[in-house]
Amino acid sequence: MALSIWESLAVFAAGIGAGTINTIVGSGTLITFPVLLATGLPPVTANVSNTLGLVPGSISGAIGYRKELRGQRARVLRLGAVCLAGGLAGAVLLLALPSDAFDTIVPVLIALALLLVVLQPRLAAALRRRQDAAGGAGGHPDGGPALLGGMLLSSAYGGYFGAAQGVLYLGLMGLLLREDLQRVNAVKNVLAALVNGIAAVFFLFVAEFDWTAVLLIAVGSTLGGQIGAKIGRRLPPTALRAVIVTVGILAIVQLLLR
Repeated sequence: MALSIWESLAVFAAGIGAGTINTIVGSGTLITFPVLLATGLPPVTANVSNTLGLVPGSISGAIGYRKELRGQRARVLRLGAVCLAGGLAGAVLLLALPSDAFDTIVPVLIALALLLVVLQPRLAAALRRRQDAAGGAGGHPDGGPALLGGMLLSSAYGGYFGAAQGVLYLGLMGLLLREDLQRVNAVKNVLAALVNGIAAVFFLFVAEFDWTAVLLIAVGSTLGGQIGAKIGRRLPPTALRAVIVTVGILAIVQLLLR
């Protein structure tokens, strides 16, 4: 379907917002997905187009955090292999399950993602208290099997839909690794790029998507990735969460009223 000039501008702006938010914390899909739905795209087509379009943004964000990635090559390779497997499994599930299942599942996934976004500060505070009580000994140098299993499931979720995938990654790695949050965030950006990338390659051959929407989100998210890497740390977390929650609620309402 052809997008109007105003719809195109809205999708492009959503791509910038998603790229910025994904680089900072994740949940950018909660911006782009409802905008694509508003243009009239079917939910599965909108999700596939969104995944394809956000790949360049994820890569852009990872490049923006390249300094924080130094010394983490082995970690990225180990977790990346697991995330690629999970992301591909999620992409297969998206197309294997009936489209009606997606319509039913996605509002629930968005609601859970929003809950994670809202609760993230409390979870982080609880984690800090736990590690302080343990004398800073909490966590594991490489996360162990618990981290690998959690990242596999989170990546399968990411390949299927992806909203708040970054939040899941940050929560898991923050809980199970003894590492600075900014360095964890850098790894998160690389892993998100891998999951979006493997899902995108799969979708290119077997799924329907809207090339105009893909290109608009790709350009927008690439710009947003750089914005997020440069100024994202200065944004008030409360304001950022408020935007994500507002857009996510609108997405749930729109899906339920279709």
